[in-house]
Amino acid sequence: MSSNGHGPYPTLKEQLAGDDIVIAPGCFDAFSAMMVQQAGFSVGYITGASIAYTRLGMPDIGLVSMNEVATTVSLIDERVGMPLIVDGDTGWGNAINTQRTVRLFEASGANAIQLEDQTFPKRCGHLKGKSLVPAGEMVGKIKAAADARRSDEFLIIGRTDAIAVEGYESALERAERYVEAGADVLFIEAPESEDQQRDMCARFKGRVPLLANMVEGGSTPVTDAQALQDLGYSIVIFPGGLFRAYSLLAGEYFASLKKHGSTNAFRNRMYDFKQINELLETENILNNAAQYDAANFE
Repeated sequence: MSSNGHGPYPTLKEQLAGDDIVIAPGCFDAFSAMMVQQAGFSVGYITGASIAYTRLGMPDIGLVSMNEVATTVSLIDERVGMPLIVDGDTGWGNAINTQRTVRLFEASGANAIQLEDQTFPKRCGHLKGKSLVPAGEMVGKIKAAADARRSDEFLIIGRTDAIAVEGYESALERAERYVEAGADVLFIEAPESEDQQRDMCARFKGRVPLLANMVEGGSTPVTDAQALQDLGYSIVIFPGGLFRAYSLLAGEYFASLKKHGSTNAFRNRMYDFKQINELLETENILNNAAQYDAANFE
């Protein structure tokens, strides 16, 4: 069970063993992760792209450091109790670097790490111009990651970006090697059709859970969780959906503020002070703190 004082949750491994597809919305800070949990989801996906967007104001092109992600994981784990999947990019180097990344992320509160076979610096999986490391190098990274973890409940998600670089058949060949190397979950990035999705799910059925990545405007058709479950996927991530929704809303908010010189015209689309404190559970936190007041010990 995964818990840090915010309620027990089945581990990610336990959830993947169930009959229903696991839905993991993207989050990028403690507040967004808190909202994912409050909405009733049982897994959060800490997206490297959205960390780059929000912390750096930059695209997903490998600019976020390992320690910046680890700090984000730690802050999120302090606030929520659900299992956390973390985007580990390329492991920030070779197999030895990958082992350090795994140890750091696991110690920070992660329950799974996603590792990809791009060269460093990497790019978003739905951007053009990607390049890959040799398959053998990625096999070594996956084996190194598995050896570095402290608990078997910490999962290694092996991702290949080969469809866009080397073609679909090469992606399947790489995926086979990554499963043999010890990947607990397989992530074949950016399939270009439902036929490819159905074929890859059939190929690995009963051998390893497959992860689907829904990117609005990306290379893969965006569909719902039930349809993906019917295809054979065990888990689906919506990594950037929240940030894209937030970006649109933020743009509309600032346009309204600029036009009206006040937030009044936007009030029906935002929380007031009382509502935001209810969302943050401020009263519960203060009531809990009150038990430690000095007056109780005089």
